Amino acid sequence: MERKVGSSTLTAKEVKAAMEKSTTLTAEEEKALRMRHGAGASSPNAPLPRAAGANAELADELLVIEMQLMKAMRARTGQTRTAANASKAPAAVRTPEAPANATKDKIVRALRTKKK
Repeated sequence: MERKVGSSTLTAKEVKAAMEKSTTLTAEEEKALRMRHGAGASSPNAPLPRAAGANAELADELLVIEMQLMKAMRARTGQTRTAANASKAPAAVRTPEAPANATKDKIVRALRTKKK
């Protein structure tokens, strides 16, 4: 095999197109190529690749795990609203069990005694 004498330029678009076609790159290799050549992600609106591929049993198992994790996260954060209703929720609601500020309590007590 002969060695090429000339030089060529590799553009970010070419790297991006080659990475979209390739299925053998690991995550680290893909990250290194993107960083080295300045190729961004394919599209911000593109769906994420499925880890299960064509394996339906694995896809079902991953869905169950995802649902369990979402349920645990909601229970931990106390979130009861869905993402669609979150935009309609009030920005901040003061809860009665929230700890009061000591300085504020002191000022309020002083004003109450002054008023009497």
